[in-house]
Amino acid sequence: MNTIANRQVICETLMELAREDKDIMVLASDSRGSASMGPFAKQYADQFVEVGIAEQNIVGIAAGLAHSGKKPFVTSPACFLSMRSIEQIKVDVAYSATNVKLVGISGGVSYGALGMSHHSLQDIAVARAIPGLAVVLPADRHETKRMVEALVEHKGGVYIRIGRNPVEDVYPSAESCPFVLGKAVTMKEGGDITIIAAGETVKVALDTAELLKGSGISCRVLNMHTIKPLDEEAIIRAARETGCILTVEEHSIHGGLGAAVSEVVVQHQPVPMRIIGIPDEPAIAGKTAEVFKHYGIHAEHLQQVALELLKGKAGSK
Repeated sequence: MNTIANRQVICETLMELAREDKDIMVLASDSRGSASMGPFAKQYADQFVEVGIAEQNIVGIAAGLAHSGKKPFVTSPACFLSMRSIEQIKVDVAYSATNVKLVGISGGVSYGALGMSHHSLQDIAVARAIPGLAVVLPADRHETKRMVEALVEHKGGVYIRIGRNPVEDVYPSAESCPFVLGKAVTMKEGGDITIIAAGETVKVALDTAELLKGSGISCRVLNMHTIKPLDEEAIIRAARETGCILTVEEHSIHGGLGAAVSEVVVQHQPVPMRIIGIPDEPAIAGKTAEVFKHYGIHAEHLQQVALELLKGKAGSK
């Protein structure tokens, strides 16, 4: 069982890279503990900026550092970074075309017991609507490492959303993880139905595929780690080759992964489709597993939804 959270991997990877690349900077909004950035702050004090509880300021400062040739990584709770500082993200990062990486920590329902004020279930919808801002959700610690290595070299603004707790591995190692910004990864081949997931729901999608396999159903699983720029080619191919699509996400059903996929499907390859996520309501308070269970973000429920989709697919022929 993995005991390493993605936030810890980000710190460790940035520490490895910062040894040679002195342009790498990390900024925190009184969040070095939450972001697991304490070791970075201690070892690379000259490359660390503590802003305090000032999410709007931290984005502006990061943009200024980027204009000076630095490679800033902002680490702040996703619920505050994506809401309180959205104007600065839009203007100082996206419109100004600055090289800022925005790491939304404890995203989705990671702060489950604290309720709606600390949930970040609208961040993907907001971020992907901002021109020039990429949006990424790594699935596990191995993909997180590859993502950081790639984004240090990537020029441009990126919003990254990670959870708070360790998640199960979906890749055997970082070496086996082919992270390329904007390119989905086919985690499992299949010809009857496609499940598209991002972040922590990739493991749920893989578990669902295994359940469907027991029923003789061949399920393709796409890890859509980059929601923007979206891999439209992979979506169109999946729709054409499997005939129906199910999306699952730790986000509102409005404006997130499912919405992005459906926009492609309806315009290029219409097929039966369902979006599983958080409905249009304040999500319940509870541990991540409890919230997922309540809203059907688990393999057993997805299996039933997939079977219903397959019936619709058969009836539409």
